[in-house]
Amino acid sequence: MTSAAAADYGWIRSSSSPFRYALEVGYTLTLVRGVSPAELLSLAGVEPRGVCDGLDNLIEQHQELIHGSDDWAESILAGACTVRGEGGEWTLALVFGGDLGSPHFMEALSAGTCAVSHSSNGGKPMHFFHWHENGELRTSFEWPSVRTGSTPDELSAVMREVGLNPTGDQAPDVDSKAAVFALAERLTGVQVTQELLTTAGYLTGEVPEEPAEDWDSITIDMTDAHGERTYVHLRRDQF
Repeated sequence: MTSAAAADYGWIRSSSSPFRYALEVGYTLTLVRGVSPAELLSLAGVEPRGVCDGLDNLIEQHQELIHGSDDWAESILAGACTVRGEGGEWTLALVFGGDLGSPHFMEALSAGTCAVSHSSNGGKPMHFFHWHENGELRTSFEWPSVRTGSTPDELSAVMREVGLNPTGDQAPDVDSKAAVFALAERLTGVQVTQELLTTAGYLTGEVPEEPAEDWDSITIDMTDAHGERTYVHLRRDQF
């Protein structure tokens, strides 16, 4: 296991950081051992569309995809490349403005291996971390002190070492996102650097947005300040 800590990933916030775009628009970064970029995209239901060199070109392709949509993009861009980590080759997959598909994707991806992901939805304060082993969610959290999974406390000591507080409020002088990067490195042995992101060759593909489920009616349940509950049932033809 490496000795990475939050301070090692302070570069993600710098004005020249290639990762600032991802923090602004939202991202999901996934690391999986022993699965190739092509296999990862295939599991996500993505048809590879070619290779682009470097993060700048990946960002440009993402912007073209967004600007080419009249209203809301029906797909998001994924880029995947091979990196070195603990035990051999890993795949790093980076998605802007979304994730790689269904909630069961990480379970399938981690079957027989290890997969770690962390994400942000951009400007809103929602940041997630997931660690899967052999198809099982071991530890997951939005707030480090509120964890779920089959072994929610297994990473507690490592979380403290990288700068996260597993039992209370986060220290204000520690960048929790940088600490999450360090936690992912501790689990995978993959050191994500500016050079790695800017020089990698990414196999790209478009991840289709899942269609919204069809519906005929909804029920709105409202409770006022006095504890009185009101139910309103609306049919689709009333909208």
